[in-house]
Amino acid sequence: MTPADSRLLLVLAGPSGGGKTTVCRRIVGSRPDVRFSVSATTRAPRPGERDGADYRFLSRESFDALVEADGLLEWAEVHGERYGTPRETLSNASEGGSHLLLDIDVQGARQVREREPGAVLVFLLPPTGDVLVERLRRRGSEDEEAVRRRLRTALSELEAVQEFDYVVVNDDLDVTVGAVQAILDAEVHRTQRHLDLLREHTAELGEALESSLAGSNI
Repeated sequence: MTPADSRLLLVLAGPSGGGKTTVCRRIVGSRPDVRFSVSATTRAPRPGERDGADYRFLSRESFDALVEADGLLEWAEVHGERYGTPRETLSNASEGGSHLLLDIDVQGARQVREREPGAVLVFLLPPTGDVLVERLRRRGSEDEEAVRRRLRTALSELEAVQEFDYVVVNDDLDVTVGAVQAILDAEVHRTQRHLDLLREHTAELGEALESSLAGSNI
């Protein structure tokens, strides 16, 4: 029996400004057994963005076809453009022997939980309120109303923390990355993920013990 063969869907979510993208990059860069999920979007590429690396850039028709075919693990419309996680990224990762790591918002995490109940949901929090507000206001290209909208969204997302399996406070990047990786490694070995294999393996071990007892003089 090899519990480590189990491949997981690991979701990292939380308020914008929590550091999800940085944590994901560090994990994927240090672990060959983890693949990052590239989202699909209907928006146009920005300068320097590459199709298939930063996003999968799709026409509205192609995106809607995925929705109709239940080809997305989660999706949402944001400011007139659609974003989502293609379901095939999960099957491709599993077939390639990799865990799949998602960096999405709270609403997306809820959709993933509905479609994939075995997904592991991790809520990433910034260390203080001041740090969170500073990060949310850091984008100088946004007007005040856009910033306020981002603040209101973060406020509502904080209320969802109890829906998640784990919570990690991102105070020290190295510690945070280590904590998320520890969650991944522990979940791989969770008993409930391997019940059939465990029954077979423990039965085999039990037979060996019974055979040894039957042949002994003790």
